[in-house]
Amino acid sequence: MPASSRSLTYAALAVLILIWGTTWAVIRIGLRGLPPFTGVALRFGIAAVVLLAAARLVGVRPSWDRRARMLGAVNAVLSFSLSYGVVYWAEQWVPSGLASVLFSTFPLMVAGLAHFALPGERIRAASATGILVGFAGVLVIFSEDLAALGGQETVRAAFVFLLSPFAAAVANVVVKRWGHGVHPLSLTAPPMAATGVIMGVLAVIFERNRELSFDPASVGALLYLAIAGTAITFFLYFWLLDRLPATRLSLITYGIPVVAVTVGTLLLGEPFTNRMLLGSVLVLVGVSLAVGLTRKETGST
Repeated sequence: MPASSRSLTYAALAVLILIWGTTWAVIRIGLRGLPPFTGVALRFGIAAVVLLAAARLVGVRPSWDRRARMLGAVNAVLSFSLSYGVVYWAEQWVPSGLASVLFSTFPLMVAGLAHFALPGERIRAASATGILVGFAGVLVIFSEDLAALGGQETVRAAFVFLLSPFAAAVANVVVKRWGHGVHPLSLTAPPMAATGVIMGVLAVIFERNRELSFDPASVGALLYLAIAGTAITFFLYFWLLDRLPATRLSLITYGIPVVAVTVGTLLLGEPFTNRMLLGSVLVLVGVSLAVGLTRKETGST
């Protein structure tokens, strides 16, 4: 990989981790004013408009051939509607720390699916160790949150939450297998528009009697999640997925909790404990091990 392309790749990875490291907490802020399905519908509808407007400005049009339509449908149903519908619904009861832990099963699921579905991404014992070490680090970071759990609703919501990383993992492997060369705009803007419609219909059916509050905090959270946390990040993510092994890219999930606790310490004055330090070190060691071995196994640079 040329140095300039490598720099762009690292920059895109950093943007993803930094933005997605803040979104778990912002989702909970948005839920104070908007019910879950309504929030998802507006988030993805706005993101689609932003991407299509940006594409028009730079003269790019999404391709919509048969392959792009198939992959777009996969993203609309699995990556966006199901995955985020479940996240928003579950975060009514699941704390953001636990949500980070639960979604950190994503690399484990991607690795397992990729082992069977993606040539060149068969998992080895040593790389599996790195993935598990990274997951252990996330568990350590949020161990106090896990210990404080209680209530049947939270436990039930936590189990349902696991549908989100699984749906996203299936979609990632499908797009990686059949999506080479498809423009990221085709994998994001039309499926996001479809998600806005799908979740909008569900909102009308299930949330028509729920009160909506477009207070400044809810609107700010919605716009941040739509523009930064969806339009920008998913465009970059699918651009990266065309260039990196799916399992290696999924490991950014482990960096998100590290960013979240760091932001809490620097901006909110929250304590950075020895437990958080140990967990962060485990995450870095696990990701370094898994990435190094994945690079060696796939022959990529």
